[in-house]
Amino acid sequence: MKQSAGFTRLGPSVVTLVAMIASFALLSVSMRALPLGTAYTIWTGIGAVGAFAIGVLVLGEPASAARLAAAALIVAGLLLMKLSAGG
Repeated sequence: MKQSAGFTRLGPSVVTLVAMIASFALLSVSMRALPLGTAYTIWTGIGAVGAFAIGVLVLGEPASAARLAAAALIVAGLLLMKLSAGG
């Protein structure tokens, strides 16, 4: 989304919109097997960690120890959420 410059650049804007639609579709699929709260928590966590990873790997944002630890804690929380859902 950052690369779309406020949806003024066509290519990145199309990629952003397709990714958003795919993201909602995958959330919908996950809610077939998981409770809403668990599915939504995992969906937002994957989005947060994914955005962080893209920022570091593609956009050259800093990957400090604190930021990496925060991402690891999010992933640990997602795993715990999934395991506690019993599915």
